[in-house]
Amino acid sequence: MPSHPPILLVEDNPLDVDLTLRAFKRRNLVNPVHVARDGEEALAWIPLWEAGETQPAVILLDLNMPRIDGLSVLRSLKTRDGLRRIPIVILTTSKEDRDINTAYDLGANSYIVKPVDFDNFMQVAQQIELYWCITNELPR
Repeated sequence: MPSHPPILLVEDNPLDVDLTLRAFKRRNLVNPVHVARDGEEALAWIPLWEAGETQPAVILLDLNMPRIDGLSVLRSLKTRDGLRRIPIVILTTSKEDRDINTAYDLGANSYIVKPVDFDNFMQVAQQIELYWCITNELPR
């Protein structure tokens, strides 16, 4: 496993993608960030990981996306033996109890409601980096 496994950001909103990438760049994140622009692109990673491509340190997953929604992606990943241990952090605008409960029922490791402004988002990016990329021990 590489010393800095990638982060997979699954986000359809170009502004949120840019905000996230800028926040990580400002934090000098050493992990590469791969972007999937919707659930279908996220699921396209599955055969690559199953073929031996380095699995991400964490997946940051939006819920409300076209084609395949985030809960469907979460369900698909958490039902695959070789992938269910990948930490998945829901990073979304939804504060709905139904979404929060369903995400945890399907195996989400964390649920974060996106902050609106850049400074607050920087704090979220710092916490994601510190916990999921530095502190957390990944399975081998």
